[in-house]
Amino acid sequence: MTVVTNLEPKRQKPSTALEDLTALVADDLARVNELIVKHMDSPVALIPQLGGYIVAAGGKRLRPVLTLAAANLCRYQGTKHQLLAAVVEFIHTATLLHDDVVDESNLRRGLASANAVFGNKASVLVGDFLFSRSFQLMVEAGSLEALDILSNASAVIAQGEVLQLQTTNDITTTEDAYLEVIKGKTAELFAAACRVGGVVADVDETVLTALWDYGMNLGIAFQLVDDVLDYSAHQATLGKTVGDDFREGKLTLPVILSVERGDAEERAFWQRTMEELEQTDEDLAHAQALMVRHNALIDTVARARHYGSLANTALTVFPDSPLRQALENVVEFVISRDF
Repeated sequence: MTVVTNLEPKRQKPSTALEDLTALVADDLARVNELIVKHMDSPVALIPQLGGYIVAAGGKRLRPVLTLAAANLCRYQGTKHQLLAAVVEFIHTATLLHDDVVDESNLRRGLASANAVFGNKASVLVGDFLFSRSFQLMVEAGSLEALDILSNASAVIAQGEVLQLQTTNDITTTEDAYLEVIKGKTAELFAAACRVGGVVADVDETVLTALWDYGMNLGIAFQLVDDVLDYSAHQATLGKTVGDDFREGKLTLPVILSVERGDAEERAFWQRTMEELEQTDEDLAHAQALMVRHNALIDTVARARHYGSLANTALTVFPDSPLRQALENVVEFVISRDF
């Protein structure tokens, strides 16, 4: 039976925080959606079919919204940020397609994952197509600096995924090693998405660094909460199978803290289930109980709050405005969400 853990205290902001931010960039986002549809087209019918399946599966476009918001925060008046926001979404979608194949996931956003519907080979190849399309759009945007940032982010994301493979099934993984994984596989794209919004606005390095720091710390907080939800959420709410990380032997922070704080008997449990992948039907519930015993979930959320605070501190270089406030509220949304 799945344990649903109370992760109080939570300083709840309105649940509409992301919707409020999206509303502030609604016109730009409409254009981004048009660009996504246009550039996902291909004479090979399976490409728009599979790509459209995952794009239409309910994603909230958080990363491209951050690009648009960053550009608007810097008072940009052109349209290049729309192209770059589409690039960010293509990169993100490509990584989702590849990740679900690597993780053998059957659910994504509450629906059957693309690889479950279309097969692993098609998912990998369409992911490759979307990566290629993203580079075409980067060139079209005409900013070498943006091209440098986003192409580097693509490489770092791949490195982060490989690093995660190296730490999987290894209960000696440290918190520092885990942070390197999530900075690469998740937070890098958040940071790049924010920074390129400032690049097109031609702002100075102080502002670009602030945007990068906001995105990086928001991305770390996002992944920390994701890793908590894998052990604490309802599957119907989460939109993917609860306990996937456990079944795959991924060493996320809730596990790392539980291993560090446990006794020899508990360490033997983690070694059997995570390193040797010898698991019974009762083991997930026992893992969740150990996390509760050692405050591993609550302390992981506390880490997320720390990084969320760093994200909001980065925004202090900007004058107060509805857009800055919306970006601050999104930090709380990311930390307090249950999906």
